[in-house]
Amino acid sequence: MQKKDITVTRTKITAIIPSFNEEKNIEKALKSVLFADEIIVVDSFSTDKTVEIAEKYATKVIQHIYESPSKQKNWIIPQAKHQWIILLDADEWITDSLQSEIEKTMLDTSDNDCYWIGRDNFFMGEQIKYSGWQGDKVIRLFKKTCKYNNKHVHEEIVTENKKVAWLINKLSHNTYTSIDNYISKLNRYAEWQAKDYDGKVKKITFFHLAFKPIHRFVKHYFIKGGILDGVPGFTISILQAYAVGMRYVKLWLLRKKMK
Repeated sequence: MQKKDITVTRTKITAIIPSFNEEKNIEKALKSVLFADEIIVVDSFSTDKTVEIAEKYATKVIQHIYESPSKQKNWIIPQAKHQWIILLDADEWITDSLQSEIEKTMLDTSDNDCYWIGRDNFFMGEQIKYSGWQGDKVIRLFKKTCKYNNKHVHEEIVTENKKVAWLINKLSHNTYTSIDNYISKLNRYAEWQAKDYDGKVKKITFFHLAFKPIHRFVKHYFIKGGILDGVPGFTISILQAYAVGMRYVKLWLLRKKMK
């Protein structure tokens, strides 16, 4: 009696990558998700070569007006063809070891709704091992039924009533293209965070504008070990302090209806 040849196939995956002017990063991100069964790039009307590059690899490229990270992601997720999503920012990429783990995980998807994935972060050409970025994690593999919270910055998948697990291998994340671009990014985040903080913070005081930025520098540089990351660690600590101060400046301007 011949044995039956049973081939185990994994659950199909849709990869989603939001983008805006990411011509320096997006090709690496796209190449890292070629194992996915569908690749969607949702672009916020880039003015560089992002769309041209994306069209070489993606199943489809959709352009959509950008309101906030969470709204953009929640808009595109229901349009995925498959029930499992791997979502990357355009400056992230999946390593070979993480790809293997994801594909193995997709052989049996009965237990969990979403997965935390750690991140190895790179800044100014160096891998950052301290500076408050150790232990960085994001949910990037999840069922299509999941959605992001409504935060303007540091949005995350809502895990309430969801079964959450961890993957062992990490994403790679290159958060830096140039110092000017990084400062622009922090300014953009500060403006979005001001909206999130408007209902939380009453009167803006010296405590918000001076003490909190100083505390943030001390936290990243000394407590979280930024001093061990050399010049990049010092730069991260300074810029994090700047970002905290700018958040409250932007909040003050928001309340004054100024920019």
